[in-house]
Amino acid sequence: MKGDRIIHKFHKACADYGLIEEGDHILIGLSGGKDSLALVELLGRRAQIYKPRFQVTALHVRIKERAYVTDLTYLEDFCREAKVPLLVRDTEIGEARDTGIPGHRDIDNPCFLCAWYRRKTLFNVAQELGCNKIAFGHHRDDIIETLLMNLIYQGAFATMPPKLKMDKMPIEIIRPLCLIDEADLVAHAAERGYQKQVKLCPFEHVSAREKAAELLAHIKQMNPEAVDSMYAAMTNIKEEYLPPLKR
Repeated sequence: MKGDRIIHKFHKACADYGLIEEGDHILIGLSGGKDSLALVELLGRRAQIYKPRFQVTALHVRIKERAYVTDLTYLEDFCREAKVPLLVRDTEIGEARDTGIPGHRDIDNPCFLCAWYRRKTLFNVAQELGCNKIAFGHHRDDIIETLLMNLIYQGAFATMPPKLKMDKMPIEIIRPLCLIDEADLVAHAAERGYQKQVKLCPFEHVSAREKAAELLAHIKQMNPEAVDSMYAAMTNIKEEYLPPLKR
């Protein structure tokens, strides 16, 4: 039943947010975790349906400085079964560790740097292949955690949208798992027998996102339906509830 719910929410997200269109070539960011594996499985299956017709390619990015190891043979077999071509690219942060973004030059921002260089590679490969969309495996909990992080650290009511058009290139970011809860993905991974990564990121349990995940877990204890309410709140902001700005 968990699998049926995931498939239903996946198709609902694609329909509600217009994530897949005729002629799309979608590049999937495949880390090897449960979320990206589910994304490959679901998009690969969807691509076999007659309409709309679209292409899917998966990309696994390895960063030299990060001990974040996934069994490449397993990824190759998994993508072959899902009928999704797989590419593997190696990159490195390098000694400069310079993204060109103020405040993000050194090892004090390891998670930002890792994500930035992975995404840079994804965008470069997407343009090489002529892909018009990049798909990430962010689920509903990820979206709420990002909302909490922005509220706490940035003072902004903002998060990752299901669909985002880039300003400087003809590429859109899509998140087809945006309506799916992480608990359902955990259960689906167990049911499908997904192989866990060989070695996880050394910063996995010390990041701001991990703290946001802990906060969300506490909120769920207060109200099991909190994620439903918080997700709905992002599309239901009423001006009369906002405090007046100080002049």
